[in-house]
Amino acid sequence: MSELQAFFAQNVKADVTENFIVSERFKGQDGKPIPWKLRTMTEAENEEIRKSATTRVKQKRGTYAAETNHNEYMVKLVVASVVHPDLKNAELQKSYGVMGADMLLKEMLFPGEYGKLAGKVVEMNGFDEDINDLMDEAKN
Repeated sequence: MSELQAFFAQNVKADVTENFIVSERFKGQDGKPIPWKLRTMTEAENEEIRKSATTRVKQKRGTYAAETNHNEYMVKLVVASVVHPDLKNAELQKSYGVMGADMLLKEMLFPGEYGKLAGKVVEMNGFDEDINDLMDEAKN
């Protein structure tokens, strides 16, 4: 295989998944914490998420600027990365009295647990910067 062929789609590991203990509160029948399954995403997926969290804001003199809601961006990034549990499962959402994967995530987790999960998602997707730097980047 030539060096160039190492970059061909069929030769690159595309989806990376990892099990991660988000919280000690979610336990299986054996009493041990159940890991969440997380996945990486492509830049194209990330771009779609960023776009969905971006709005046009009217500026002075009738011009518009793109403004990304960094909290919305982060929750959508995390939701897109969670494979298990299935945050889109209607029964799971109903058990927490919410509709929507983003609302479920916010209801299921304590703030520190959410921060831990978000940090792992950021790390898995190759962002070397501090999570606050990522949020600042998303704003621009």
